[in-house]
Amino acid sequence: MIRVEVVGVRVEMPSNQPIVLLKEIDGTRFLPIWVGAVEATAIAFAQQGVLPPRPLTHDLMKDLLEKLGGEVVAVHLTELREGVFYADLIVKNSAKEELTLSARPSDAIALALRTNSSISATEDLMKEAGIEIPGEDTTHANEEVERFREFLDNINPEDFVG
Repeated sequence: MIRVEVVGVRVEMPSNQPIVLLKEIDGTRFLPIWVGAVEATAIAFAQQGVLPPRPLTHDLMKDLLEKLGGEVVAVHLTELREGVFYADLIVKNSAKEELTLSARPSDAIALALRTNSSISATEDLMKEAGIEIPGEDTTHANEEVERFREFLDNINPEDFVG
């Protein structure tokens, strides 16, 4: 598994489809995942530390797990099948048994951010859907991000369908 971090959420134009952008921690590949608007908001809120007046679904999931003595261990982004991303949520129950639950990547990422859990992607997924943006040095970082934004402006979810 390859550890990734959430870079942020942005809206892909012209379709107005939200994308969560992940980057491998020890590498140069990025992984864009199309998500729903509600999930994009939940991810952005968690990243920015925004606490809504009432718990969002992912806040409720976190609280429920904690109250039942469970914890989120990790999120594994596993595959892209027919244009749909898949993920596993790895949790420990109150008996400290590790369980794997199938989850939408957007929900799993939103929950991982709230629980400070690791997020990883399979090598196969990174090879299939990852985008290489080599960083020559830090002075070129802004140029690389801008090139990636231009790339996002010109792709559609259908581009990732094999």
